[in-house]
Amino acid sequence: MALYWLLLLLPALGVIMAESSIGGRQRDSSFTHAKTNPLAMGGFALFLVHVIGFRYEVGGDWIHYLEPLETALQLNWLEATIAGGDLAYGLLNWMSAHLGGGVYLVNLVCALVFVWGLVVFALNSPQPWLTMYVAVPYLVIVVAMGYTRQGAAIGLVMIGLVALHHQRLYSFAAWLVVAALFHKSALILLPLVVISGRKNWGAVLGVALMGALMYVLLLADYLDYFIAGYITDNYNSSGAGIRVAMNALPAALFLLLRHRFGLTIEQKSFWIWMSFGALAFIALLAVSPSSTAVDRVALYWTPLQLFVWSRLPQAMGQRVGTQRQWLAVVLAYAFAVQFVWLFYASHSFAWLPYKFYLWEWLWL
Repeated sequence: MALYWLLLLLPALGVIMAESSIGGRQRDSSFTHAKTNPLAMGGFALFLVHVIGFRYEVGGDWIHYLEPLETALQLNWLEATIAGGDLAYGLLNWMSAHLGGGVYLVNLVCALVFVWGLVVFALNSPQPWLTMYVAVPYLVIVVAMGYTRQGAAIGLVMIGLVALHHQRLYSFAAWLVVAALFHKSALILLPLVVISGRKNWGAVLGVALMGALMYVLLLADYLDYFIAGYITDNYNSSGAGIRVAMNALPAALFLLLRHRFGLTIEQKSFWIWMSFGALAFIALLAVSPSSTAVDRVALYWTPLQLFVWSRLPQAMGQRVGTQRQWLAVVLAYAFAVQFVWLFYASHSFAWLPYKFYLWEWLWL
């Protein structure tokens, strides 16, 4: 358990150091970017990659990630790629199985992809260390260590969100397509291009056509599997309501305070729609026969938590000196999330104790 608290402590120190560097200088509520030591951020990112990638028997679905490797040994690369359903993940399993890398090479590559996306997203925020801190309790520990494919897909989605934040629609769509190669459900975010921001209709049409093509190639068959595997069988996830609420709370805050976030019209429009989507999951959870289906799709709204919480201190810091008070609120909130999950979540036992493969290998 100490390892998980260390994961939270390190970015907390980064937040404190960034805040101390501001010193007693007066600040207003404008969104100035805190300075970030690239070596420190790079070192923490490398640490995350190792912790996520070399975990040993950690995560609720650990056993299920061993099966595709066994299957891949009996197939050629093309068969394994297609059989896996998610093309990049299927090919990665085939390569790892034949190179002898096992589940650890697969996890390491997926960890690299996830952490890359997380760092890109964090560096695009006013307080990168605060973004990393908020990400640790759920997005890093639960998602990246528990849902390998979706963790990689969400990492790529976050790169796409940064592109969309700067109005690069084609780039956003391209990143979603790459994310869908790890987990097809990433394409769920593609319609947001059409309903958000000022429209470059040529770009929107291009994205719509790309989305239609990707639906036919990647998603059509998957929907039958998704419906059969989650909806028809009435799969349910304990804690789904809490996780949906974790998206809904920052969504509600953003809708109430959206004019304080220093965004352009296009950026504000996009995050408004993201917030409405996060709130809609509450209704979906109430009517869906499978809370697991809602829970898994709602994962793609997790970056909303990082976006809002990392900007809330400056959004609320209208008076000099109040930003630190709101910063303390955000730090306490993320700490509470991790504390409650580690000590009270029904499946946290699958993460405890944390075991590092290279250390276990020395003693096996």
